[in-house]
Amino acid sequence: MLKKISNHKMRVLFLFLFLVGLVMVRVFEDDLFYDPFLSFFMNNTKTQSLPDFDGLKLFFGLFSRYLLNTLLSLCIIYLLFKQIQLVQFSAILFLVLFAILILLFYAVLFLSSQPDYLILFYLRRFLIQPIFLVLFIPAFYYQQIAK
Repeated sequence: MLKKISNHKMRVLFLFLFLVGLVMVRVFEDDLFYDPFLSFFMNNTKTQSLPDFDGLKLFFGLFSRYLLNTLLSLCIIYLLFKQIQLVQFSAILFLVLFAILILLFYAVLFLSSQPDYLILFYLRRFLIQPIFLVLFIPAFYYQQIAK
């Protein structure tokens, strides 16, 4: 009995640490990742043109942030559900969603003469924030209780 309680405490502790990790990614985003759009979208973008940026450097900044958020999210999913198949399924979903989102982001950015800032904002938001974790947890929980 004591061991079960101890294991549960460790699980909660690790869950807390991974959540803190997600927060730290956000807190240190300026220092860790290249993203000239951070300050651009904080200001009034209606009158401004897009900032100068290095496309390759931006890709690696978005990729590294998405990867870090994904790894932390997968750890959280594992701790919550203790199902490796669910983690594998989530990893595939994260990979497919990244490919779709990054292609759309760069298509809007480079193929449009006047890119829609709102579309860029939301595509970028899905790439840099752990939004999929917030969507996956209730879906997986519902699936688990529906069985």
